[in-house]
Amino acid sequence: MTWLKRLLTTLAVLSCAVVAAFFLLGPRWIDSASNQVVGDPGRRPTPEALTLHRQLIVGDLHADSALWGKDLLARNDWGQVDVPRLVEGGSALQMFTTVTKSPEGQNYEQNATDASDNITLLAMAQRWPAETFTSLFARALFQAERVKRAAQQSEHLTLIETRTGLNDLLNRRRRGDNVVGALLGTEGSHALDGRLENIDRLYVAGFRMMGLQHFFDNRLGGSLHGESQTGLTAFGEEAVRTMHARGIMIDVAHSSEATVRDTLRVTGGGALIVSHTGFNGHCPSPRNISDETMAMITESGGLIGVGFWSDVVCGTGINAIVSAIRYGVDRFGLEHIALGSDWDGSVTTPIDAAQLPHLTQALLDADFTEQQVAAVMGGNMARFLGEHLPPQ
Repeated sequence: MTWLKRLLTTLAVLSCAVVAAFFLLGPRWIDSASNQVVGDPGRRPTPEALTLHRQLIVGDLHADSALWGKDLLARNDWGQVDVPRLVEGGSALQMFTTVTKSPEGQNYEQNATDASDNITLLAMAQRWPAETFTSLFARALFQAERVKRAAQQSEHLTLIETRTGLNDLLNRRRRGDNVVGALLGTEGSHALDGRLENIDRLYVAGFRMMGLQHFFDNRLGGSLHGESQTGLTAFGEEAVRTMHARGIMIDVAHSSEATVRDTLRVTGGGALIVSHTGFNGHCPSPRNISDETMAMITESGGLIGVGFWSDVVCGTGINAIVSAIRYGVDRFGLEHIALGSDWDGSVTTPIDAAQLPHLTQALLDADFTEQQVAAVMGGNMARFLGEHLPPQ
């Protein structure tokens, strides 16, 4: 039976190796494979473009970087965002969104609410606290703590929660400080765990933007990629009213068109955010809502973050992003267009955070004026935040 003992020992060793690889190497491999920088980044910025870029307020409405296990304070050679690359790219504002549930087989057409959840396995692989295995609210708080801890440990990152904090950041940057303002948002309000009181708890934890849905219908209402295509539920209407009254910015990036219309009704035409998207009239895609619904958002003072990945801009290079921005400016107005990269959101983009000057160059090459470049690169985002963040 010696051969059997040897076989069992070998199998045990192999099993231990597989488990070790799952915990030690799996998360980094998934991050690296899911968040690639591939495609034409455009030409190297000229000295003139770099001079202009350094004068801009550069901001982005959507990055899922807190989901992954990498050190945000180190310059990583995988993924798309970390603090050193934000500083190198001249960023002033970065919204970090917390992903708390993602259905297995995720697609843009239709996902079941009760589908197996990919984030549970990722949480286990990254050795998150045990409460995050079952609570989506705990997952949101855990990811937020990653960002807040990075801000506490770095002179180059600070958490923005108020208008006063925003103004302090912008004043520091005018003095030449290479500091980035981090903001917190949820990718879907299933993160509430079905409890309205968690809205206030997330607010106290620093969240200033809340998405309503992600890739599936939830208790608040229909997702653009869910099964029902319905609008807000009674619970959803109450949640939206609570968010609006609390001064929380509402993101409808993954919401069904019926949910968008209901949200505008419930808020009395309040200004909404679509944090990462494209335009259906420019790039027909089940990921992009109709121009008619987008017009309802912009006519109510909303802000649209243009995504950086091919599914929303119909191209893999930086010129596809520029083309989408041009369409958005011409169709909906300059003051409503911003950046919404979806970096580290399991997408492939032609640039990472360090290469944002390439986008300034590409916009200039496409005959955008310096005023237009300043607005879409972050000026509009800063203005919107100045209008909608709590005073202090």
